[in-house]
Amino acid sequence: MELENFLHQMAKNWGWLLLRGVAAIVFGALAFLWPGVTLLVLTIFWGAWAFTDGLFALIAAFRVREKGKAHWPQILIGVLGIAAGVVTFVSPGLAAAALLMFIAAWAGITGGLQVMVAIRLRKEIEGEWMLALSGLVSIMFGVLIVLRPGAGAMAVIWIIGAYSILFGVLVVMVALKLKGHAGGARMTGTAKPA
Repeated sequence: MELENFLHQMAKNWGWLLLRGVAAIVFGALAFLWPGVTLLVLTIFWGAWAFTDGLFALIAAFRVREKGKAHWPQILIGVLGIAAGVVTFVSPGLAAAALLMFIAAWAGITGGLQVMVAIRLRKEIEGEWMLALSGLVSIMFGVLIVLRPGAGAMAVIWIIGAYSILFGVLVVMVALKLKGHAGGARMTGTAKPA
């Protein structure tokens, strides 16, 4: 019953998740539209996106309550995103490798937390795989950056753009799935078997 209430609260606040997805798509599109942008400008764009994503995640965490408490994985995602954005604005001149490792860590941690949320919802909704997949994409993105730190700035821009768009599309799909649940009916009509 607790999980059902949590799912209902998430569905009621599906718009915040939708905003996260749209912000990711917009950031990814900007990376593709302006591929010649300097690393400093990319850093500022990424910082703005991470801060916005974290803010939306934090707002959703406090609006979606479970047993009267905010949802802790969403709080962590929000705090990490806001911190990533603030650090990026305070020190935009960080060396490219250090910034990339910071982005890799952020992507891996938030991806792992999203997979946890998807696992938690697996018996309540169909389509939880979309949330799990967005988390796995984040983890793979982080690993790719760690394995290829010497990649040129242009390649990094394209990787970040592709990741952001794919992540955003998956998050928008989850938000729209939750919107269908907002009326109180189960997303599938019945719970998935255990």
